[in-house]
Amino acid sequence: MSLRILHEEPYITISYDYVNEWLYVDWIGNQDLTSVQTGCLMMLQFLKSERCHKVLNDNRRVTSMWADAAEWGGQEWFPAMAESGLEYFAWVYSPNMYSRLSTDLTLQHTTRPIILTFDAYDTAEAWLKQM
Repeated sequence: MSLRILHEEPYITISYDYVNEWLYVDWIGNQDLTSVQTGCLMMLQFLKSERCHKVLNDNRRVTSMWADAAEWGGQEWFPAMAESGLEYFAWVYSPNMYSRLSTDLTLQHTTRPIILTFDAYDTAEAWLKQM
């Protein structure tokens, strides 16, 4: 990866991968409604400013449930991302069972863009490159 860090907080790092032309988002540690909403709104801002259409969303280091943000993410944030040009979203699951459930719950509230979940980072990256 050839990454340029756009924003960094203890719970999230948002980078632009200029070789693949996508946002790479690394979520870290415990997440809650506030951290998810704040991080997601930053992603929306950078999706617009970088004019990209793909996101590689990495939850491998998430350690908690964040289901209280699922409905907001699915019904408000993903549609805003799609309206701003997002076409493909590769979501790498956390090994934490409760975080995985939060991801799945978010997807139940989502109809667009195209979102696929993955257990392995390499598989997510390969899919996103094909799109």
